[in-house]
Amino acid sequence: MLTLHTAPLVLPVGAEPVPDGAVLVDGDRVAAVGPYEKLAAAHPGARTRRWPGVLTPGLRQLHGRWLLTRCYHPDPREADELGTAPISGPALDELAPDAARMAGSVRRGLQRMLAHGTTHVGGPFPDAVRQSVVRSGLREVPAGPSTADPAHLDPFADGHGLPRTVHGPLTVGGPADLAVFDVPDADALTAEGAGTCVATVLGGRLVYRRR
Repeated sequence: MLTLHTAPLVLPVGAEPVPDGAVLVDGDRVAAVGPYEKLAAAHPGARTRRWPGVLTPGLRQLHGRWLLTRCYHPDPREADELGTAPISGPALDELAPDAARMAGSVRRGLQRMLAHGTTHVGGPFPDAVRQSVVRSGLREVPAGPSTADPAHLDPFADGHGLPRTVHGPLTVGGPADLAVFDVPDADALTAEGAGTCVATVLGGRLVYRRR
């Protein structure tokens, strides 16, 4: 089924921004990128999903291995005691979560990455963690150099702009890995960060939507 994801500003990266733009998704691939009115007229049977803000390629989280193997992501029921941010370093040693708690932490960490517009995550991972990554649909990529606190879920924390934070440009025939952020433009996105994410699409599937 064809789906049109439309937003006030589409930022394909590697091509000019498209005001009132849209990305046409066919299965797990990008079929077209352009003005919404033009694509909607050419594909009248396509389902439309309207989003606020900017639509970009999905983001790349370089700290995937660290976040999933050396951090603990508290359960919401633990928030009063432990907060909501990833726990690492001496605080993690003091918490000393067992294998079952760490397995739950991995699942929550993956969900929170999706909630930050992440579609690609830096590995490599131990086998047990890799299984969870595969089930989540996130795409494993090599980790790269970084300057940020590795216990940060926001890929923009490294201080790079959008072109160096996305997994790659949106191209016709490429994977339909998209993210949507409730900000007006690219400068606001890098300033306010990926916590503004309202939706993440991975392989054409809507895998996160802010409630």
